[in-house]
Amino acid sequence: MTAAPQSAPRTVIETRGLTKRFQGLVSVNNVTFQIAEGETLGVIGPNGAGKTTLVNMISGTLTPSEGQVVFEGQVINDVPAFRRAHLGIARTFQVMKPFHGMTVLENVAVGALFGRGAERSMAAAKEKAREWLEFTGLGRRIDANAEALGGPDRKRLEFAKALSMQPRLLLLDEVMAGLNPVEVDEVVDLIKKIRGQGMALLVIEHVVKAIRSLSDRVMVLHHGEKIADGDPTRVLEDPRVIEAYLGKRRT
Repeated sequence: MTAAPQSAPRTVIETRGLTKRFQGLVSVNNVTFQIAEGETLGVIGPNGAGKTTLVNMISGTLTPSEGQVVFEGQVINDVPAFRRAHLGIARTFQVMKPFHGMTVLENVAVGALFGRGAERSMAAAKEKAREWLEFTGLGRRIDANAEALGGPDRKRLEFAKALSMQPRLLLLDEVMAGLNPVEVDEVVDLIKKIRGQGMALLVIEHVVKAIRSLSDRVMVLHHGEKIADGDPTRVLEDPRVIEAYLGKRRT
């Protein structure tokens, strides 16, 4: 008896010719890609390559000049950021800003109240927040003032806030910036745990070792354009990618 063929994973996010201009300056130019359910896409590129602008267009804080953002089959160009959170898109930020005057638990509960699950009571939101704080290793700081956290714990708080929204797509924007090698390894381990939750991940990162370890595919942006997309080892050894990072003299 022949086994039935397995269906391909469902596409969670797709961009079609995505472009963003700022007063004539092209920040992202005609970028097309997909991420499937359970897949991790690593995005790399030099500073100014358009990586964060790309994430901002997907999350809804920027509107594309051209092209489309398609989430689970729905074009969401005109959907505001808070509605995208309800649909299942969550993100972290390079500059971590906990909610002022609130505890760690309260910060994460906000995500549980406004994300895809949209808990209907504060008690339920706090219970969900406790689960994600334990998951991210912040259970010990649950009652601390969020603004008093150090750098590594603030990173964990960013993860917990985003995860409490129960996203289908999680956008991670340079979550390892400013960490030492031991702390980077801890974040890599945490992201591997998150991968086990089955959501689609887009990971922007400069730590190439981490990108290689985490990604099913790697996409490279340079001057706003996609110059490579595919298997991590093949992409990271592509002469065009090496040149984009190191310049012609080093290659």
